[in-house]
Amino acid sequence: MQITTLDHLVLTVEDIAAACEFYHRVLGFEVITFDGNRKSLRFGDQKINLHRAGADFQPCAGRPTAGSADLCFITDMPIETVIEHFKQCDIVIEAGPVARTGARGPIRSVYIRDPDDNLLELSNYTR
Repeated sequence: MQITTLDHLVLTVEDIAAACEFYHRVLGFEVITFDGNRKSLRFGDQKINLHRAGADFQPCAGRPTAGSADLCFITDMPIETVIEHFKQCDIVIEAGPVARTGARGPIRSVYIRDPDDNLLELSNYTR
């Protein structure tokens, strides 16, 4: 077995419309409607499918819960510009900038929360 990339993941949310608005406005993700009226968020070559808590598409995780995710997104935008953008969007920065370790090496990160209280880390590789 050799896995090459992550195609998509599922994020359980309380309010799909609120999640779509937040991820589009704050992170610039494209909102996609597919299979009738299901929603996903696309960025780069990946997407996040949204499931509403209590009405999960089957099959699903054993205990899907809104607010249980901790996700890291890599951006080419300098962290200082990311921080300024968050200020303009009235988004509270929970932590950072701080040094962390990403999949490919050292990163510099800031942390925010989405409407469901999921922790979102926005990062730049430092080398």
